[in-house]
Amino acid sequence: MLAYLTDPAHWQGSGGIPARVLEHLIYTLVTLLVAAAIGVPLGLWVGHTGRGRWAVVNLVNGMRSVPTLGLLFVAVLVLGPRIRGDLAFVVPSILVLVVLAVPPILAGAYAGVDAVDPLARDAAKAMGMSSREVLFGVELPCALPLLFGGLRSAALQVVATATIAAAVSVGGLGRLLIDGQAVRDYGQMAAGAVLVAALALAVDLVFALVQRVAISPGLVPARRRPIDRKNPTPANPVA
Repeated sequence: MLAYLTDPAHWQGSGGIPARVLEHLIYTLVTLLVAAAIGVPLGLWVGHTGRGRWAVVNLVNGMRSVPTLGLLFVAVLVLGPRIRGDLAFVVPSILVLVVLAVPPILAGAYAGVDAVDPLARDAAKAMGMSSREVLFGVELPCALPLLFGGLRSAALQVVATATIAAAVSVGGLGRLLIDGQAVRDYGQMAAGAVLVAALALAVDLVFALVQRVAISPGLVPARRRPIDRKNPTPANPVA
């Protein structure tokens, strides 16, 4: 593995490691954008109105149980002949990854809005705010922690699962695994696995930093201070 990673030849050209990482990131970004465009509005609407909760729960559970690799081959067989060029493999792969990414995003958006304190909603309505203003001015900011949790979960799943797209001649870090297996180059396969894991950690770190900046500290649960067993009473008791 180290011999493969330290070889300068593997860091150059269209098949080099930087190019494969860039392809993997592009697939991940496109997938997350499409999945968020579907899951976030739907989750916010269901959480705000309370309609379709049963359908959403069953939809999320059903989509999570879909075998990704099998769905990928079916998508390529169905959509591939209708699309020209390299997109014949890229588009089906993106669609399958979207199916994988929508459930955690949808669940995070729905759970975030559903968990908003009813008193906050009532106070907003008492101030004369419309239903739309309540959603975007009160519920959405309060739902951001769980919403970002869904996005982070989806990002990790997509980064890890995008490797199987190489099975249908798509690029990305999965090529290191598929090509290495074809020639029994286990060092290349190990390098590919390590790079995928490192990329997943890097993406999660980026989301964690964005979440820390975007979310108000007041929405983050405070850490509980350890209780002094010798003196369990508060330091400043209320008179």
